[in-house]
Amino acid sequence: MSSRRKFLTNSSMLALGGFALQSFNTQNFSRIITSAADQINIGVIGIKGMGWANTMSILKIAGVNLAALCDVDQSVLDDRLKELKGKNIDTGKIKTYKDYRGLLDNKNVDAVIIGTPDHWHALIMIDAVRAGKDVYVEKPVGNSIEECRAMVAAQEKYNKVVQAGQWQRSQQHFRDAIALVHSGQLGNIRTVKVNCYQGWMKPAPVVADSAPPPGVDYKMWLGPAKTRPFNSSRFHFNFRWFWDYAGGLMTDWGVHLMDYAIFGMNAPVPKTVSALGGRFAYPDLYQETPDTLTALYEFDGFNIVWDHAMGIDNGNYGKDHSIAFIGNNGTLELDRGGWQVIEEKRSEKKVSVPRKTPTDNGLDKHMENFVAVIRSRKLADLNCSIQTGAHIATVCQMGNIAFRSQEKVTWDKAGAKFTNSQLNKQYMMAPYHNGYKLPKL
Repeated sequence: MSSRRKFLTNSSMLALGGFALQSFNTQNFSRIITSAADQINIGVIGIKGMGWANTMSILKIAGVNLAALCDVDQSVLDDRLKELKGKNIDTGKIKTYKDYRGLLDNKNVDAVIIGTPDHWHALIMIDAVRAGKDVYVEKPVGNSIEECRAMVAAQEKYNKVVQAGQWQRSQQHFRDAIALVHSGQLGNIRTVKVNCYQGWMKPAPVVADSAPPPGVDYKMWLGPAKTRPFNSSRFHFNFRWFWDYAGGLMTDWGVHLMDYAIFGMNAPVPKTVSALGGRFAYPDLYQETPDTLTALYEFDGFNIVWDHAMGIDNGNYGKDHSIAFIGNNGTLELDRGGWQVIEEKRSEKKVSVPRKTPTDNGLDKHMENFVAVIRSRKLADLNCSIQTGAHIATVCQMGNIAFRSQEKVTWDKAGAKFTNSQLNKQYMMAPYHNGYKLPKL
């Protein structure tokens, strides 16, 4: 550890509470960028979507400095630098890269944020901890069960801070709701219903293949994915709807919502999973993953039901997303807008709680937690470690595997694999191409 990092670890001035700015302030932001040497220098890999939202959030924390940006699309890099300049930020010292390996070679970078498409998460995170960097990796952490395992093994081998981007783990109203679930007041919980109806989400139209846009390193964008001609309807946000790069809504929102279902029930890997669905909402648009899916997860003593639909907002409780813990004494409904407990009228031990609304910003709190642990080196204090992120991503992958195989899949707990050897061979590992290999750790 460098002397600067030792200072960060030991200095009493680094208590978390002193660094949370309540709003983005250009004057404060400029001061952070240019201030003293007792800072954490971050690099961000993938800055089109959540990678940039993460960047804007972490830079609210004093002593965090933006040192490097990386994206395969030059126009995205140019736009982000222009945006920073518009905030009167000196971008002269911010290094830019189109190949993430150059950023990882930068000894001035202490920690990285990974905001790439899902199929790149595992390789970049493993390379980053090997290069001595702490990591914030977007969700889902891995694009396959084997990738999740490799990411956990890499963190444990190199002992770096690795936070998964499931930011709801840091938002207080989510934590308060789960505390009530764990209190036992709901009585016996037999079913948890997870609802994800996203009316605004819509795949792109079917279009002809074309040349990549100028400035896009498409070969690097593909990375370990199968080589295909460039198609604009598979690019940027729309990568989510193709198995080569992601797992559709099941892994995009599922790792947020299923996370709290699993957390609330202290649930391990399910015993069995079955799933039905298809491309029912937009059969003529360009996608492979199902826009409509219901998955049933079997555990000892309770079930979890996942239900998603694109193009519809009116889900359970009139919400476009929710997590409902259905107990004998009441049902706790939880979502990003708050939580409530609806009493069970037939119960002798009725419980009800009026709706509670959020009082904080979950993403900002998640970044504060990440930075605090970088400074303290107390890895147990992470709100969403790579181990937690890998567990939830594995559960969500199992739902997709049940759908894709059209089988009720059964998990061998002792062997940590499916009882069907063909499923293990076909789905446990995302195929790697173009000379890339998942490291053995």
